[in-house]
Amino acid sequence: MKSALTFRRLLIIGSFALILLIALAAVANWWIFRAASGQIFTDSAKLPSNDVALVLGTSKFTGREHSPNPFFESRIDAAALLYHAGKARHFLVSGDNGRKDYDEPTWMRDALITRGVPSDAITLDYAGFRTLDSIARAKEVFGLTHFTIITDDFHLPRSVFLAKARELDVVGFPSEPVPWRWSKKARTRELASRACACLDVYVLHTRPRFFGPHVEILVAAAQ
Repeated sequence: MKSALTFRRLLIIGSFALILLIALAAVANWWIFRAASGQIFTDSAKLPSNDVALVLGTSKFTGREHSPNPFFESRIDAAALLYHAGKARHFLVSGDNGRKDYDEPTWMRDALITRGVPSDAITLDYAGFRTLDSIARAKEVFGLTHFTIITDDFHLPRSVFLAKARELDVVGFPSEPVPWRWSKKARTRELASRACACLDVYVLHTRPRFFGPHVEILVAAAQ
């Protein structure tokens, strides 16, 4: 009898804890969307121009067969679109290069070049291990205070939130949405990532894995 009562208490406590976690995640998601409100532009014609755009990294490949990653291709397409539309004159491509055989920044640079972006209009950040790192390094290492962020539609609110938390003046431009059948896992995972972002900013005060010396971004004069 006693063990049954103990189990019931634990079940009730566990249920309340789960409800609380869900509620906190919901509040965090609402807060991040509120922070990003008015800073995201889906129409490139209405997007304010910035000298520099930050392209957030992801793998060029997906799955065991190393198939092309639609998230990667879509982000690069969005960046090239802004360059040719005169909305960005230089790109900071920030991604993971934690091992020799995995190099997101170089993949992004090469893909941009094939889309007509000159190599001297691209700066590489090899230590963008997570979104927080990329945003923080854009300010502290590369000296940016206002820029455009390019990433997936569902990833953009968190990216803008992290930038505003560092008092950066940013706008966001989403890449073409990847269809639900391919993006459902990433979109679902993002719900938890937004809650973690709030913890990073307000509770843990998380710092990037690396900072390093200042790197000057040289933006070519407008034609």
